[in-house]
Amino acid sequence: MDIWGAFSEANVRFIFEGFYVTLRVAFFSIIFSFLIGTVVGAVRYMKLPVIKPILASLVELIRNLPLLLIILFTFLAMPELGMKLGAERSAILALSLFEGAMISEVVRGGLLSVDKGQIEAARSSGLGYLQTLWHIVLPQGLRRMVPPIVSQFISLLKDTSLATVITLPELMHHAKIVVAQNLGYTIPVLVFVALLYFCTNYLLSLLSRRLEHKWV
Repeated sequence: MDIWGAFSEANVRFIFEGFYVTLRVAFFSIIFSFLIGTVVGAVRYMKLPVIKPILASLVELIRNLPLLLIILFTFLAMPELGMKLGAERSAILALSLFEGAMISEVVRGGLLSVDKGQIEAARSSGLGYLQTLWHIVLPQGLRRMVPPIVSQFISLLKDTSLATVITLPELMHHAKIVVAQNLGYTIPVLVFVALLYFCTNYLLSLLSRRLEHKWV
């Protein structure tokens, strides 16, 4: 085991370059997946006759496919359809669709958990359906959604490592390149990478708890 060699300035810089790509992909994927999940979950909650079953079918389809398959599809199959995205955009699209489907179920469940009596009271006071959804249902539902949504974001950050199969230069991809130089680097590099993932996800967990205590 060569600890000092593993943590040479060049190796550490190279690993952090991959970590930056991981954070960038996770950042955009979190934003897009949250938007997709919120819109799809809210529309499914509204129980629109034609749109609801279509969205439900799409959500179930995506949720029951391996994320790795979706990543490979966006990277390898999309160019055949005339859309060449590149490794980073393919990873963002795949993660956004997959986690968006997961978050949509969290959103729908959070909205359904709101007491129907409050909805009826809001409607009887003169609020329209959309006004009730926006002012009464959504704010209360969001409070209950924070922990599971943040859990999905943590999963998303960890799942960025799957994009190494499409040669995305993210954290695990760069870690493998460093380890390939010398097998003595394996344990130090993997422990360092684990610490980077842990620290980032732990910060997300702390943020989740803070938001949960603030809104309850």
